[in-house]
Amino acid sequence: MEPFKKQHESYYTIPGWSGVTAGITTKHGGVSSGPHHSLNMGLHVGDDRDSVVENRQRLSELIGFPLERWVAAEQTHDDRIELIDGSKAGRGSKSYDDAVPDTDGFLASSDGLLLTMCYADCVPLYFYDKVKEMIGIAHAGWKGTVAKIGPSMIDRMVAAGSSKGDIDVVIGPSICGDCYVVDDFVIGKIEKVLEDGPHIPYNLKEEGQYHLDLKQLNRLLMIQSGVSAEQIKTSGHCSSCHEDFYSYRQDGGKTGRMMSFIGWKENEHER
Repeated sequence: MEPFKKQHESYYTIPGWSGVTAGITTKHGGVSSGPHHSLNMGLHVGDDRDSVVENRQRLSELIGFPLERWVAAEQTHDDRIELIDGSKAGRGSKSYDDAVPDTDGFLASSDGLLLTMCYADCVPLYFYDKVKEMIGIAHAGWKGTVAKIGPSMIDRMVAAGSSKGDIDVVIGPSICGDCYVVDDFVIGKIEKVLEDGPHIPYNLKEEGQYHLDLKQLNRLLMIQSGVSAEQIKTSGHCSSCHEDFYSYRQDGGKTGRMMSFIGWKENEHER
């Protein structure tokens, strides 16, 4: 069953997570032009800064989180996870210069903070523990996936008091196995992280080229880390196939970015 529901032309949500607003933007309903048309949420891709801030402001009004409560990162395709509290509110929301540096995952339990990451084919990972009232979000390209950013987030949540059995995970819209092609180098890296585990989710396309299901790879790695398959839901939406999303590969490397987001709404859950 698809875990995302289209709430508005500009975003999808994950329904059913009590007290939490979580979802991902589309490319529709914004003011950006050219290759970033129209709801580009990335401040780092050459778009006009004022246009991106306006796009973000439109989303903030739709979901009820002011930009002053957003937190955004300088994403580097690695596995660094940052614990976020109120002192970081507003970081990276209107300027890339003050984004949280060198970070591809956020973890928080504070009210009223919106954790955000940007994508154009990479895999958004969402984490929710209603018992300990903790949330997390991560950006997993193939490098972050191989570095096990998903399992690392689970470990960080457990270290902060979560039980693995209480952590729900959603794998968001991203490039599908039919559209994502990688080479021997990438497959070699993946073989090392699944060396004693299940079969790598790839198929040979031609000599030295493989179709890779990056969403399924993240799922397998998190199951290996001790989260049950029943706790993980995976979106069937492909960023390359689906007209609602930006795709770095489909668009030839010059395109906008979707934004994943998750945040506790103030006073909507009992402390």
